[in-house]
Amino acid sequence: MHNGTTHSQDERRLFWAAAITGTFMIAEVAGGLLAGSLALVADSVHMLTDFISLGFAWFALRLAHRPADFKRTYGFARFQILVAFTNGISLFFIVAWIFFEAIHRLFNPIIVIGSTMLVIATLGLVANLVVFKLLHGADQENLNIRGAILHVMSDLLGSGGALAAAGIILLTGWFSADPLFSLLVVALILGSAGHLVKKSGHILLEGAPPWFDVTEVGTDLIRNISGLVDVHHIHAWLLTQEQPMVTLHARVAEIQRSDSIILDIKRRLKEKYDISHATIQVEYGPCKDHPNTLTG
Repeated sequence: MHNGTTHSQDERRLFWAAAITGTFMIAEVAGGLLAGSLALVADSVHMLTDFISLGFAWFALRLAHRPADFKRTYGFARFQILVAFTNGISLFFIVAWIFFEAIHRLFNPIIVIGSTMLVIATLGLVANLVVFKLLHGADQENLNIRGAILHVMSDLLGSGGALAAAGIILLTGWFSADPLFSLLVVALILGSAGHLVKKSGHILLEGAPPWFDVTEVGTDLIRNISGLVDVHHIHAWLLTQEQPMVTLHARVAEIQRSDSIILDIKRRLKEKYDISHATIQVEYGPCKDHPNTLTG
């Protein structure tokens, strides 16, 4: 019940975050073009992708509530991970565009209206702070939410950089401050994007949970469960950040003890590895999936 309530709250937070971002994006596009500021234009383009990513993040949470069907037996929960991965990839494209445009402007400076830039950057900072506050109260362990927060954090950096650049331009008339601060934002965004892509990509590739050591789990189970002879064909993966799963073959010494051993294995996996969903194939002799068995 609590989990359902949390998801419902996260949906509402994402909806309002997307609405605020989309509304201010229009103002920032107009202000950036009027002021001639790359930092503002770059931030407005970033806010456009934020609006799209927040919208997809909201849709992913809604879709995750749909029950499994005969084609998608695990349901739609992993769509959240797909959205998180897409958000991370989109950040790389944004970074590349800002980088090349900033380099061009360093060698070909243009006049920037510092006063207009200052006003728009200040309003952008306020809007991003409101959105960040909304998302900060959401589930921080959810990669979908985390991806949305990273987008907003990079927008905060963009607004802060634009604000600083506007101040320098007003005080000194040095227009190169605009593309220089854009490059600073690029460097800050890059690390966050890489971390998000790496983590969500690991899940999409069926990687094992970070805390689950496949090389030692078999030894641990045999050592702690009486009557368990061998454990092999161990596969562990994450359906989502919160849903680890395991399948394994367990060879037992006594047929009559197989049911109790299965319960013992499940209990051990839950207690030590925090895994509630485990599929266990019990064997009483050589593994039926061994290549020699299958071909012979």
